[in-house]
Amino acid sequence: MTLWGGRFDSPMSQALWDLSESFSFDRALYVHDIRGSLGHVEGLRAAGLLTDAEARILGETLEQVRREFDEGVFVPSASDEDIHMAIERRATEIAGPVGAKIHTARSRNDQVATTLRLFTRDALGALGARVLDLVDALIAVAARNADAYLPGYTHLQRAQPVLLSHHLYAHAWALLRDVDRLVDNRQRMNVSPLGAGAIAGTSLPIDPARTAQLLGFSEAFANSMDAVSDRDFVVETLFDVALLGVHLSRMGEELVLWTSAEFNFASLGDDYTTGSSMLPQKKNSDVAELARGKSGRLIGNLTGLLVTLKGLPLSYNRDLQEDKEPLFDSLRQVDRVLVALSGAYQSMTFHAARAATAADDDLLVAIDIAESLVQQGTPFRAAHERVGRAVGEAVRRGVSLASVVADSEDLAGYVGLFAPGHALNARRSPGASGPVAVAAQRTRLEERVREMRRRVES
Repeated sequence: MTLWGGRFDSPMSQALWDLSESFSFDRALYVHDIRGSLGHVEGLRAAGLLTDAEARILGETLEQVRREFDEGVFVPSASDEDIHMAIERRATEIAGPVGAKIHTARSRNDQVATTLRLFTRDALGALGARVLDLVDALIAVAARNADAYLPGYTHLQRAQPVLLSHHLYAHAWALLRDVDRLVDNRQRMNVSPLGAGAIAGTSLPIDPARTAQLLGFSEAFANSMDAVSDRDFVVETLFDVALLGVHLSRMGEELVLWTSAEFNFASLGDDYTTGSSMLPQKKNSDVAELARGKSGRLIGNLTGLLVTLKGLPLSYNRDLQEDKEPLFDSLRQVDRVLVALSGAYQSMTFHAARAATAADDDLLVAIDIAESLVQQGTPFRAAHERVGRAVGEAVRRGVSLASVVADSEDLAGYVGLFAPGHALNARRSPGASGPVAVAAQRTRLEERVREMRRRVES
């Protein structure tokens, strides 16, 4: 028996039931659906549509249903099409005729929209905290390897030496932008749809602003049709998660390279690597590869929902049921990646000597010579040309750039720039990769992390 069967002479076919039921996955919303229902009950009491005694009974009943779910003793019925109907059905079993009043002045349309906003709002706070945990892990690895440096790359070619901390902080700043987006999204979605009804509101004397306040929303909806059909907040969440996944994928790709024998800049702990079923020598950075691989799934979830939404007329359509599984999946998958990557970075051993040898490649000093010429009054393009000719000669002859510079009549005075670490220490401009600039950056980064934690926890 469904909760909407009065209009119909025959039950739903099994084929339609199999297509439309969602209890199997939307039961994850039970806490938030009950929270929304408790707010609705109080709104009905304030409007005089429930007596104080009825409201108390319904409140106690909903709390009992919540405990049944918490304790794993809730017994589903064959008629439970979704979590919303399951909770109402069980509440009516417990409370009797009073339970039948719980859906007064409410449709599943505004109920579902409210429940999903409550769920997503909480999920974004938890996700933001998890991202900040990864940022903390990056900062910790940087602190443990304060003097370590490596080549920075453009086009995957060695470009200039950078401190490891500077490199890791680059990822941290990207992740902080992800947190910023999550917090902004949470603020934008914090509008209550409760009271919009099926499409056009209700003739009953409810006060949506009151229930909005009770449920912690910043305001109530302005347009009932928009309220029940809006899934922008789910799309935004899937976008935020997809872009976060792209950043995590980039970090994963980097760890794959760093832990290869060819780079050998780092190794991960045994607890974050796997072996081969055939090759005894293998130590594979699967955690990084999975972080990279999950990004395609996260992007796909976003794309799928966008395509679902693009052709829907106002207002509510059952197509909107397809918002939940991609949302649940993306949140679950990105959470797993964040936890695993945080552990992987914490387990990482950075091979500082190997990385420094690569970073001290004397070709990376070319820009320092050019900039020294600039300081002596040479136009940059002329300096670039002079040093470029020296680099070309070194490459053609198969000798070091340092030897070519030492033998050069007009460049020999700059041979001291090839001292190990000199090129790194010379990078002093604000936001640059040298020790002085990075120390200032760390202070700024830590302040930003504290700020974002306050925003996430507020």
